[in-house]
Amino acid sequence: MSAQGILDRTEAGVHQTQESRRSLLELDQERFLSGFNREPFVIGHRLADHPLFALPRLIALARRLPAEHVSYNSGDVPVTTGLYKGPQTGLSVEETIRQIEQCRSWMVLKFVESDPEYRRLLDGCLDEIRRLSEPVAQGMQKRQGFIFISSASSVTPYHMDPEYNFLLQVRGKKRVTIWDPADRAILSEKELEDYYSEREFQIAFKEEYRRKASTFELTPGAGLHFPVTAPHYVENGDDVSISFSITFQTPASERRRLLYGANARLREMGFTPAPVGKSALRDFTKHAAFRAYRFAKHVLTGARAKPAQRY
Repeated sequence: MSAQGILDRTEAGVHQTQESRRSLLELDQERFLSGFNREPFVIGHRLADHPLFALPRLIALARRLPAEHVSYNSGDVPVTTGLYKGPQTGLSVEETIRQIEQCRSWMVLKFVESDPEYRRLLDGCLDEIRRLSEPVAQGMQKRQGFIFISSASSVTPYHMDPEYNFLLQVRGKKRVTIWDPADRAILSEKELEDYYSEREFQIAFKEEYRRKASTFELTPGAGLHFPVTAPHYVENGDDVSISFSITFQTPASERRRLLYGANARLREMGFTPAPVGKSALRDFTKHAAFRAYRFAKHVLTGARAKPAQRY
C-alpha cells in the first residue's frame, strides 16, 4: 500500500474513533430496525459517569423545575398500587434526594428538557435515535426527558406510557418486567380507549399475566426500548438507582392516540367501535371526525384534552 493510502486509512481510523467518543448511545442498526416499537430490546449508552446525574446536580435541577414537574412517594409498594398512588413519606423534594439511600422513596423529575443543560443532553441522545427511527417512524416530535431517582428495592408499579421510550440506566440496577402491547389478552382495546380518554385511568395487573412477561436486568451503561403502551413495572436492585428516560412522539403515535380517544367517545355513546387498525377507511373517518370535534370543543369552551398519563 502507498504511503498516501496508509495515511488515508489512519485518518479514517482516527475519525471513526472520534465519532465513537462523541456518540452517547450504542445502537445496533439491524436490531433497532427489526424491533423498534414492536418489542423491547437492549441498547448501550455512555452516560453512567455523566456529571448531570450526580445527586447535587439533581437537587439543583429539582429546585429549578416547577413543583408540578416533581413527583415522589414511598417506593415500598406492590406492583398493583398504581402509578402515583403510593403513600407520601413526609420528606421534601430536597430531603428525599439527599436521603435517597435510606428513605425508601421513588421520585421522578419530569420534562427536564425545560432546563437548557438537560435539553442539550436529551437532544444529543435523541438525535442519534432519530437517525435510525426515521425510516420506520417518521417525524420525531415532542421530545421529553424524565429522570428517576429511587431507593434500593423500590418499585415503580404496573403501568404503560404513550410515547416511544428508551430508559437509560445511569446508576444502580433495575429489573424491568414488560409485556407485548399487541397482546389483547394482556391489554384490551377497552383499556387502551380508557387510557387515551380524558378521564383518569390505571390499567389493572393480574397475577396470571406473569407467565407472558419478558424480564430485563439493567445495569449502568445499559438501556431498554419500550414500545408505545407496553405494560410494565420496574423493581430496583439493592442500591440507589438513577435512570434517564428519553421519549418522543411521531404523527403516527399522535394519530393512534386520537383514534383510541375517538373509540372511547363512541363507546360512551353506546356504540361498539371497530378496533384501531382493523379498517383503514374507518380509522381515517374517525380520525378526521374526532380531530374536528376536538378542535371545535377547544374553540367553544377553551377546554384542553387531558393527555394520556405518563409517569
